[in-house]
Amino acid sequence: MKVILLGAPGAGKGSQATKIAEHYNIPHISTGDAFRSNIARGTEIGVYAKSFMDKGQLVPDDVVVKIVAERLSHKDCENGFLLDGFPRSIPQAEALEKLTEVDAVVDIEVDFSVITARLTGRRTCPCGESYHISWLNSDTCPKCGQKLFIRDDDKEETIKQRLDVYQKTTEPLVAFYEERGVVKKIDGNRPIEEVFASIKEALG
Repeated sequence: MKVILLGAPGAGKGSQATKIAEHYNIPHISTGDAFRSNIARGTEIGVYAKSFMDKGQLVPDDVVVKIVAERLSHKDCENGFLLDGFPRSIPQAEALEKLTEVDAVVDIEVDFSVITARLTGRRTCPCGESYHISWLNSDTCPKCGQKLFIRDDDKEETIKQRLDVYQKTTEPLVAFYEERGVVKKIDGNRPIEEVFASIKEALG
């Protein structure tokens, strides 16, 4: 089963990706992990990608595609895969079509107001743990007692920018894949287990 996972930042893709990969016994491939792997191994494409990242620039599409193609060539992808974070644009999707066919595109739909509430309520501890204010009784970490803080990524202004970017660049992908008849729209405004149950039902 070859699956692409779509959804805005804060839609809960991370939680669902883990569950999908485990349930269907397919590797969860995130572009971030693939980049880090190539950089750590010092591959030619990894070194090239790092040259853009070190300057704070976006890595060109052709480089991203090569890194994904290299990851899809691994033996663990023979029975399928779950792509998370790729493709991010129509050109990337068109490049992926030349590499492989996709069986399903799971689009987790969550109201932007819900996403904003989820992310602005997130608090992080220097020890690495993160919590939501709805579960907290104080501004200290229940695990180690250190003071919690709000990451820059979780500030309202940053979230709005990230959602704007998503709408402009990634949402058109839904229409692209709808033309191919592979989109499974999932209501992500519900608890994690309910969302996953709907994903299983949609994928069969």
